[in-house]
Amino acid sequence: MGTKEKIKATVEKIWLLLRWMLYSVVIGTVIGLVGTAFGYAMQGVTSFRSTHFWVLFLLPVLGVLIIFIYRKSGMEDNRGTNLVLEAVSSDEVIPARVAPVIFVSTVLTHLGGGSAGREGAALQLGGSLGTFLGHFFKVDDHDRKIAVMCGMSAAFAALFGTPLTAAIFPMEVVSVGIMHYSALIPCVFCALIAAEVATLCGIHAEAFPVELVPKLAVEPVVKMIGIAILCGLISTLFCTILHSGDRLFKKIGNPYVRVIAGGLLVIVMTLLLGTQDYNGAGMQVIERCVLEGEVFFAAFLLKMLFTAVTLGSGFRGGEIVPAFFVGATFGCLAGQILGISPQLAAACGMLAVFCGVTNSPITTVFMGLELFGSAGMQYYLLVVAISYCVSGYSGLYSSQKIVYSKFKTKYINRRTGH
Repeated sequence: MGTKEKIKATVEKIWLLLRWMLYSVVIGTVIGLVGTAFGYAMQGVTSFRSTHFWVLFLLPVLGVLIIFIYRKSGMEDNRGTNLVLEAVSSDEVIPARVAPVIFVSTVLTHLGGGSAGREGAALQLGGSLGTFLGHFFKVDDHDRKIAVMCGMSAAFAALFGTPLTAAIFPMEVVSVGIMHYSALIPCVFCALIAAEVATLCGIHAEAFPVELVPKLAVEPVVKMIGIAILCGLISTLFCTILHSGDRLFKKIGNPYVRVIAGGLLVIVMTLLLGTQDYNGAGMQVIERCVLEGEVFFAAFLLKMLFTAVTLGSGFRGGEIVPAFFVGATFGCLAGQILGISPQLAAACGMLAVFCGVTNSPITTVFMGLELFGSAGMQYYLLVVAISYCVSGYSGLYSSQKIVYSKFKTKYINRRTGH
């Protein structure tokens, strides 16, 4: 390559960098503001439900409203987060109407006490708005996929306040075994900007500092390896239960009957247990596990059941915060049984299950750093690596591709199994 060609190539790279920095400012700011509004809406309905128990009995009615909204918007067969992943791995296009529909439907689900998370909605919200802004900037098909990942990063960062995690997650989760490094700079900028916008608007980052960490020694390492292996198996069980719940409820042909049945079942289970711990996202339970080391022995199983009924019957929301709940409660319980810090075990369990269900080990390590601090990083790295392998090829998202084997340097290119 001659001198002129090298200069031209350098100028093109700098122009590309500047262009994506400009796009990132717009995407990060817009989605940061929308994510902030979504965060406040979720806080509002969660607070209202916790002080007005009667709203739980409206869950079937709210479910009917959700189905009606999806039908009227022509999104009855919407594939949720899978659609977002497909928009990156294929030529699938996310309709702009996904953003308002998932926003409203997730808020309604949480208002009535459905067991679901927030991040699935955030990823769909961000992916939809990223696609829209990509069209606004008139980018080509390849850059449109980067815009989708930027939107995912921005929404995740705004909602959770974890920009490191948010920047890496969209690049890693789509195709296990490879990273979409072409989106690195845009996703980093979008995540940082969106997180800052949310902070300025009063949305505080999630954080559960774990400080009492045993020194790295044979006994605690062996115990933590055991917890990590069990969490890898738990993550597989969680995915199996969710997908089985979806298949079982689909045997009820009428979606309105399906969602009413699911809503009534959640009401009955809540009344029988006499607690709202398993309604909504359940962040208060996660806090008790990580900060206080307290847990009900069957909490992780009950959360799986509540989430499977909620999402399988047609309510909307995410699966990742329920996975946090399952991991934190199981880890805390295992820590109590094995005689290792329940707080540290809860944090490790939460990370191990998240990694197992999303197949995203690098993202999970960053998450451990942002959520729990650096004191237990050696343990976090250990449990993430083990859970990633033990969980095999299961996963929350059927559109996720396992490009390279987890066990050999072998190209397999298969979708996650259920």
